[in-house]
Amino acid sequence: MADEDLGRTLRRLRRLASLTQEDLAERSGMSVDVIRQLEQGRKHSARLPTLHALANGLGVELTTLLGDPPAVSTGETDGPRFVAVRRAVMPVLGGPEPGPPGPDFSPDRLRERIANGWTQYHAAEFDVVMKALPALLLDARTATAAPDEQDRGAGFVCLGKALQLAGHIAVRMGKTDLALTSLERAVDAARRSSDPLLLPMIVNSTAWTYQRQGRLEDALSVALRVADDMVDTGLDETADGLKVWGALTMSAATSAARSGDYTRAAEMMARAEREAARVSKLPDAGDRRMVSVFSPSSVRIERVRLAVQYGHPQDALALAKGMRLGKDTPPSWRTWLLLDVARAHADIGDAAGAVKTLESLRRVAPTWMRHHTLAVAVVRDLWALPNHPPGLRPLAEFLGVGA
Repeated sequence: MADEDLGRTLRRLRRLASLTQEDLAERSGMSVDVIRQLEQGRKHSARLPTLHALANGLGVELTTLLGDPPAVSTGETDGPRFVAVRRAVMPVLGGPEPGPPGPDFSPDRLRERIANGWTQYHAAEFDVVMKALPALLLDARTATAAPDEQDRGAGFVCLGKALQLAGHIAVRMGKTDLALTSLERAVDAARRSSDPLLLPMIVNSTAWTYQRQGRLEDALSVALRVADDMVDTGLDETADGLKVWGALTMSAATSAARSGDYTRAAEMMARAEREAARVSKLPDAGDRRMVSVFSPSSVRIERVRLAVQYGHPQDALALAKGMRLGKDTPPSWRTWLLLDVARAHADIGDAAGAVKTLESLRRVAPTWMRHHTLAVAVVRDLWALPNHPPGLRPLAEFLGVGA
């Protein structure tokens, strides 16, 4: 995000939260004058501690205030590809109902394509997923018209997962209302499907979308309610079921943290980490690409993220120290961990540690890092220091900071 957009984003988020400038100043601990200068464009940037405080006061992620990176939004939020996704999620009113699948239709091949779509999503290949979604949704709707009842149930599983994927892509494009429309239709498909875990998985995606809209109380309540329902019905007694329960619990913890209850969030995350140790001991009956991301590694990564986002950088570094990532940890989670560790080092004044971590991030995900607004903000803060640690200049040149 360009610096001149910061004030407009701040003003929009403040109004969405129904806060006056004075309200935000009180909630964030910042002065009204700083907020006024940013919103009026008289001040075009701020140090990370100020941005952290403002984001926390607004109840949003820091990246929401900074702006999602171009690598996420692909620059085509309303172009032909995204229009095609809209039409696939919301077919034309009064259009023909899908006919039954033809003789060449393969449910297994469709499931594999959807699973691959989720793999690409977790690898941050959002443009690739967006291209594939219209055909996936069309074929999934066709599968729901199969003459055999069992095949129809499996078809609704495919439709639910494809609509869930479309909802996630819509969130990444900044279109949360479309995301909720897609997820509501996914919920309807889940209720008609043969997979009891599909509904709670989609509810987790819905809670995440509520978070992106600032509806923290809604996100917290729906995630906790469905997680409790899973325990009551025994759905958490398989590896896949426990993964879904864990994802819901981590989502609830994030909502609690953004609402200012970091202690409750930390307790939920600690419980999730204890439960994650059971995943490998339970029967695993599904394709791991089609279920929620939940493992000891992913829980620890999320605990690091919450700690650094909500002003506990020492906790974040202690949690990250010596962490071994499992092979099931998606690449996008690994890169986020490195960025969060760099933020934590910067927050405690360890510029050398921040630079060392950012150098690792550049080796692992150079394209992602170059376009990530938060990575740029961290390097900009380091560049403002009177003494530059070794290695900072190449990073600054790589990100276009200080030129």
